[in-house]
Amino acid sequence: MLAHERFYKFKDDFRDPYYRDRDRVIHSSSFRRLEYKTQVFINHDGDYFRTRLTHSIEVSQVARTISKALGFNEGLAEVIALSHDLGHTPFGHVGGDALDEMLKKGNHKNGFEHNFQSFRVVNSLERRYKEFGGLNLTYATLEGILKHSMPYKKSFFSSNIIEYFSLDYHPSLEAVIVDYSDEIAYISADIDDGLKYGLIDFDILSKSELIKEIMSKLKKEGIKRKESLYRNRFVALLISELVYSFLNFSKNNSYNKLYPQCSIIKADDSLEIGFNKDMKTKIKQLKKLLYQRLYKHNQITSEMYFGQKVVKSLYTAMMEDIRVLPYEEVIKVDKKSHHRVVADYIAGMSDRYAIKLYHKLYG
Repeated sequence: MLAHERFYKFKDDFRDPYYRDRDRVIHSSSFRRLEYKTQVFINHDGDYFRTRLTHSIEVSQVARTISKALGFNEGLAEVIALSHDLGHTPFGHVGGDALDEMLKKGNHKNGFEHNFQSFRVVNSLERRYKEFGGLNLTYATLEGILKHSMPYKKSFFSSNIIEYFSLDYHPSLEAVIVDYSDEIAYISADIDDGLKYGLIDFDILSKSELIKEIMSKLKKEGIKRKESLYRNRFVALLISELVYSFLNFSKNNSYNKLYPQCSIIKADDSLEIGFNKDMKTKIKQLKKLLYQRLYKHNQITSEMYFGQKVVKSLYTAMMEDIRVLPYEEVIKVDKKSHHRVVADYIAGMSDRYAIKLYHKLYG
């Protein structure tokens, strides 16, 4: 059963429906656990690194800013942004890849996909009501969480999900804005974290045309690279450049007149919202540089290898002996497959809990 089918009346609730959704997400256990889930750098390495929680807050800030400037629903953008990573495993994307691999090895063909997992968290896995699972969120919020990142791996979804949420169509423009805001937030944050801990430097970054333009603006401000302020001003200017580029291209979006309908534009049709061609090229170049020189840094890859090992080892142990699972998880096996119960349990773990359990089981 989906949230809007439950016919609950909120006549006494003074909140906007999307702000009510936001409040329910913020008070969920899955949202709190994001504090100790890896973004790029494992959380215990320092108290400066972004986590999934701080990343989600930063995405929300960017999405609200853009939505308000373009006249879209700020509340809807905010709740989608705060929810978009609820389904992420510990240890970032490599944890999700490891879980996907283990599920497929066990002939669970659907594997693991973090966007769909985020949807499952808010629609069924979180328990807040006696009558049903999930947080009882609005249709538009659920659709935005499920569809904000395209293209979709349709083979993963059941036929009723594909039909009900119209996967052949774009989601609301607020959801599209969240996807771009996610990109803006993680590019700027990963650069900031990488610079802070010496995993990348401005000599390497200056090979990017976009970065050179930001550095040129800093030079005009009279801020020198050796100054402690330089990195902070650089990150602020980078975010501003990306946000204003997005706004300048999107402000005359011809789909404005169609708002607030959702699922009205075919997924094969391009949207007149986002970045212009030149900025897309610059961003693509920068992301390629970050992939080669930051995300593949030996300090990160060694930590991620350990994270993958933890996820795979926990999955193996829980599949070999169901008693490794807590009792409240064991009883779920009667209603769901053993594979999916284990995957859901591991996906919900924080980095530190996963590491603690790994050492308990394997010494």
